[in-house]
Amino acid sequence: MTEFLAKYGPLLAQGTLDTLYMTVVSTFFSYLFGVPAGVALSVTKKGGIAQSPRFNAVFGWAVNVARSIPFIILMIFVIPFTRLIAGTSIGATAANVPLIIAATPFVARVVEQSIEEVDRGVIEAARCMGATDFQIITKVLLVESAPGLLRGLSISAITILGYTAITGAVGAGGLGNLAFRFGYQRYQDDVMYTTVILLIVLVCLIQWLSNWAAAKADKKIIK
Repeated sequence: MTEFLAKYGPLLAQGTLDTLYMTVVSTFFSYLFGVPAGVALSVTKKGGIAQSPRFNAVFGWAVNVARSIPFIILMIFVIPFTRLIAGTSIGATAANVPLIIAATPFVARVVEQSIEEVDRGVIEAARCMGATDFQIITKVLLVESAPGLLRGLSISAITILGYTAITGAVGAGGLGNLAFRFGYQRYQDDVMYTTVILLIVLVCLIQWLSNWAAAKADKKIIK
């Protein structure tokens, strides 16, 4: 055990940091872009506060197309764009580009679903009080859907974490890269099992943090 840690400990530590870096950065930016997209999908539906069926149909179709592309194909397809943005197509920073592109439409649908769960009566009450569409979105829809958004955050982050393992197969770094280089190419099962255990720990941590934040949000709404 001591020999294993001395030999692979620094690599596993760096791989874990790279995986966390890709997951956190990609989750942040996918929500930065995905929340407005999800709001647009929800409010422009028929019966929404800013209904626009034609826009909703076109935009919804575009989101579905983006979601349907397998990640490994998308990652290869956007290599020129990745090089343009990051200056390279290799490494953890470069991997964030395809990760964000892949996760944003997924997040948009998660946000849309969370907003759809908001009680319509609350929206009508805000409308009767003279709230504008922007105020309803920012002070009613997003606030009331916060618990669902936070629970959806765990799904999104865990999905992105899984994607980072795929990026590792093409030199992006992280635990996926270690599993591929040592576990698959060199048949070192001990490294493979360790990376799997570390990924499981990260998934459990993300889920716990998400559940804790959602419970806090629930309590605030009830109060």
